[in-house]
Amino acid sequence: MVLLTNITITQSVAILCDGNNIERSIHEASGNSATMVNFDTLIPRLLSGRGLNRLIYFREGKNISSKLAERLYEMYYGSVVPCHKSADIPLSIKATQLASKVDTIIIMSGDSDYVDLVRHLKSEGVRVEIAAVKETTAKILIDEADFFHPITKEDWFSYMPPAASRARRGRQREEEHR
Repeated sequence: MVLLTNITITQSVAILCDGNNIERSIHEASGNSATMVNFDTLIPRLLSGRGLNRLIYFREGKNISSKLAERLYEMYYGSVVPCHKSADIPLSIKATQLASKVDTIIIMSGDSDYVDLVRHLKSEGVRVEIAAVKETTAKILIDEADFFHPITKEDWFSYMPPAASRARRGRQREEEHR
């Protein structure tokens, strides 16, 4: 009998994020529209030691934070893709283009519109994982995926603009001195 002690899993992973869907889900779960994904904790957890091939954040609309785009690029060589309407079609096209280049695709969305995409990618031999807020994720999407990563309050933070945070700190100091 041969006993294997160290098995190294080397997978190439692409993470494709439907930014609008994840943002709405986090806002609903937190009850705060200033809540944002903390990629610094979430991405390493999703990868779990596997290699990141691509990180693409699809976002509907023209108001895309340049700071988010810069941060994703600097930390993960990620990119932000503006979408004319919904991210569903651009994300699906990119996923099918990447299917032959990666072992796993993680779709960050709880939208049931991705069920057919998950089925297609799996038929092509790609492992498909979903990362989303469980309470707002379609059950059929969880069932079709190879694995589900719940996005929880440990994976987000509430953004406070600098002026608002300075004002809050000032009020806290005043209260401490009373």
